[in-house]
Amino acid sequence: MGDLLIGTRKGLFLLRDGDVRGPLLTGWAVFHAVNVGETIYAATNSFFFGATVQRSDDGGETWERAESLGLPEETGLTLAQVWHIEPAGDGQLLLGAEPGVLFSSEDGGATWQVNEALLSHPTRERWQPGAGGLCCHSIQLAPNGTLYIAISAAGAFRSEDGGESFVPINKDVAADFLEETYPEVGQCVHKLLLHPARPERLWQQNHCGVYRSDDRGDNWERLDKNGLPSGFGFGLALDPASPDAAWVIPEEGAENRVVAGGRMGAWHTTDGGASWSLEADGLPEPAWTGVLREGASFDADGAYFGTQSGSVFARRHDGDRWNEVARQLPPILSVEAWR
Repeated sequence: MGDLLIGTRKGLFLLRDGDVRGPLLTGWAVFHAVNVGETIYAATNSFFFGATVQRSDDGGETWERAESLGLPEETGLTLAQVWHIEPAGDGQLLLGAEPGVLFSSEDGGATWQVNEALLSHPTRERWQPGAGGLCCHSIQLAPNGTLYIAISAAGAFRSEDGGESFVPINKDVAADFLEETYPEVGQCVHKLLLHPARPERLWQQNHCGVYRSDDRGDNWERLDKNGLPSGFGFGLALDPASPDAAWVIPEEGAENRVVAGGRMGAWHTTDGGASWSLEADGLPEPAWTGVLREGASFDADGAYFGTQSGSVFARRHDGDRWNEVARQLPPILSVEAWR
């Protein structure tokens, strides 16, 4: 199985060749970490030092902190938390943050520039924070350069001009907590992924259901009425070799955010969400924990997820059992397959 970057409330852990190393970045909550070659980037938050991106070029031995991350004073907005880092090719990085903002860096994360189109989006006054804040947490890039982002609770957006403009892509996605169930914006997307083998296909785990789009987000089909115990959840993983395969980890609901039915359950579809099956061999029962929005990942070998109770599970795409590959870690905020 692949190597993993594991972000926790108490630092970063590396799972490489079956061994767990860490904690690195002690004293920081690591909301997400990703690597470009041997360079590691971490989206980190601290009660004392605030929100920033940190970079290591030596496998986590030493770290360099970005000092220029912030929002223009005239906006009246304050950077609260950084959520997700996405390499964008040619040395560029993208960063999603709260309050519903996107940054880019052209110098390896040393300096960052806020995206003005999203910062001043005409629908922003209708956005509202979810339980985790008004966080830009999903960033996906298609091979043709199309950029997708998701914000809780503002919805999903698409840019076809390099981030110069963003259009909402939330048709037929429910927001049951609002007076208008199907608004233009305001949906609480929990995770959005683009399929690497079919980039026009998007999947999302939402506050109000699981959805798939086959036309770049123009239209969405709801999939959680086909055997899932709940439409609520956060974890989402795909199989890069099969656009019809996905994993979700349902939870009881917004008021009881633990795994559905008191058992750790990973639900699998191989037919594009037409049906789902529980594949829980190797997972604990009973279980009263959960998986957060950055807590699931995948690569060519398999799927991975980490729990708030500090365990990481892995399963090969062609396997029949989940294996616990790390345990007794601090509450896990993110799991990312080594790229």
